[in-house]
Amino acid sequence: MTQARYLPLVDELAAQIRSGRLPPGTRLPTHRRLAERHGIALVTATRVYAELESMGLVSGEVGRGTFVRETVLPRGLGVDQWAVAAGLVDLNFNYPALPGQAKLLSRALRQLAAGGNLEALLRYGPHGGWPHERACVARHLLSRGLAVEPGNVLVVDGAQHGLAVTAMALLRPGDVVAVDALTYPGFKVLAEMLRLELAPLPSAGQGADLDALERLCLRRRVRAAYVMPTLHNPLGWVSSASWRRRLAAIVRRHGLIAIEDAAYAFLEKDPPAPLATLAAEATVYVSGLSKSVATGLRFGFVAAPAAWVPKLERAIRVTTWNTPGIVTALACAWLDDGTVKRLEAEKRRDAAARQAIARETLAGLTLVGHPASYFVWLALPLEVRADRVAAALLDEGLSVSTAEPFATSKQVPHAIRLALGSVGLDGLRAALQVVERVVREQAC
Repeated sequence: MTQARYLPLVDELAAQIRSGRLPPGTRLPTHRRLAERHGIALVTATRVYAELESMGLVSGEVGRGTFVRETVLPRGLGVDQWAVAAGLVDLNFNYPALPGQAKLLSRALRQLAAGGNLEALLRYGPHGGWPHERACVARHLLSRGLAVEPGNVLVVDGAQHGLAVTAMALLRPGDVVAVDALTYPGFKVLAEMLRLELAPLPSAGQGADLDALERLCLRRRVRAAYVMPTLHNPLGWVSSASWRRRLAAIVRRHGLIAIEDAAYAFLEKDPPAPLATLAAEATVYVSGLSKSVATGLRFGFVAAPAAWVPKLERAIRVTTWNTPGIVTALACAWLDDGTVKRLEAEKRRDAAARQAIARETLAGLTLVGHPASYFVWLALPLEVRADRVAAALLDEGLSVSTAEPFATSKQVPHAIRLALGSVGLDGLRAALQVVERVVREQAC
């Protein structure tokens, strides 16, 4: 059996196990029966089962056969899982923090307590934030190259909440949303919950293939496009100004809603203009302070055309009514006094240092990423299986994400995403050395 036919057979059986079509406890065909069914040599059938066992999907029992395992992969091997087991080094999630941030929070809370306005923070507020809070965010967005009226800004509980209220307000079950073939897992989960159909677009270098988007719009009724033109997650690209202009033209020509996710945009110091400036009448811009300040600070913001603001406010009302007053007051104080701007600059430097460590330690492997990003995409060598690498790293005490949570197409690449922002610099270098060793061992 040729290599091109051999690897898809492993993938096919793995997909059947993960989807539940082959439930835990299922007894698989004998090696000889598998060989006969697929017209392969017995030694090749043995290799197929060995690959599945190394991926943690099956177990062989002497005298009984090969069975689908009860547990496929522990929690934490995909970014759609929130927990990482105690004792694991976390290269799965990004929660970057800088020394001294806890002291900043302590000082800010004392200042808030001394401000004399605590009573107001205990009451309900407007669904999208008070006018002075919206104006504060509008000033911040201007520093990102986006000029927007305060009335077009809504305060939300983090960028993920911003994406959720946008989809709830503007999309309906069955709507087709164009997305990158590799995209943010949080939007995948959101689409599943709201029964949206995701139409994957292949990559064309530093952005989605816009020719493919044009063809899709001519063939199907596409309602929206979800994009990350500045610091794409997981690939780290920053799309060019010309790419953005062409996307804006497609959005207008086909009447699309553009959802611009800028959660990591602060890491690019001098990006092209946001899509929201090029197609302002059709774009919802979503971002927050989870990555630039702290993941526990659930403060986000949405900028949208005036006609859509009432719908978005209604979605905020049915999900959270309004943002927490204390968090919003604290975040706005940091936006106004320059704390956020300073933290963003420091985190760009921190991310660049981590990228340099990753590229030095993983030299010789195929890396994709932005030079000042908190993550890197590691495409695995031929014949190296992503699940097998993830399982081997788990045995070494490292948690990573495979490509599966990011993939929107049927063909899932064998790659892993490495989050660089959640361990110390010395610990990061040591962890990446383990990754490099395990990948090379798997390639042998």
